[in-house]
Amino acid sequence: MINSKDDLKKYLEADEIARFGRRASFRDKLVAGKMWKFNILLRKEEFNCNCRKGFIKKILSLYYKIKRRNIAYKTGWFVEPNTVEKGFCIVHVGPVIISEYASIGKNCKVQAMVNIGANNGIKKAPQLGDNVYIGPGAKLFGDIKIGSNVAVGANAVVNKSFDEDGITIGGVPAKKISDHGSELMINKKLKELDYKIDTGVQ
Repeated sequence: MINSKDDLKKYLEADEIARFGRRASFRDKLVAGKMWKFNILLRKEEFNCNCRKGFIKKILSLYYKIKRRNIAYKTGWFVEPNTVEKGFCIVHVGPVIISEYASIGKNCKVQAMVNIGANNGIKKAPQLGDNVYIGPGAKLFGDIKIGSNVAVGANAVVNKSFDEDGITIGGVPAKKISDHGSELMINKKLKELDYKIDTGVQ
């Protein structure tokens, strides 16, 4: 969660590496357009929600809500603030819905047509670990937990917990299909960045 300007900087750096595979140039960001703008708006809105107070917070909350809604209609990405940790990347323009009750760890990579939602009438949604990859068309819903370094296959329907780390799940309903996880889908530079932040290495 973003609790300071330093956190905001770290989150945007991780999101940048997740999207571009490296620290991006101005041209890269210009070409990415609304896809990169989405990450900036999301993180700035989180900073405002968590760090500001009073009248300024109210005004900026309305501003960011309107801006986020406008970009959501262009990208199809409906993601609420404070649901996703740093290193977040939605790969393509196309519908992605993440419930406000979801909790998603670091370095999550999401393809299009993904829905991470709550069951009807229950304010509980999936809780995902770090380094999770979610394939196109996957649906995860309900009060479930997914481990770290997990890959969720295309069009999977996940309605139960998978606590084991480093596996692939898929199918309808989802089941474990491999002992290999998301290691090939998550940029290694993100894990290196996590190491530098956690240890204070420059």
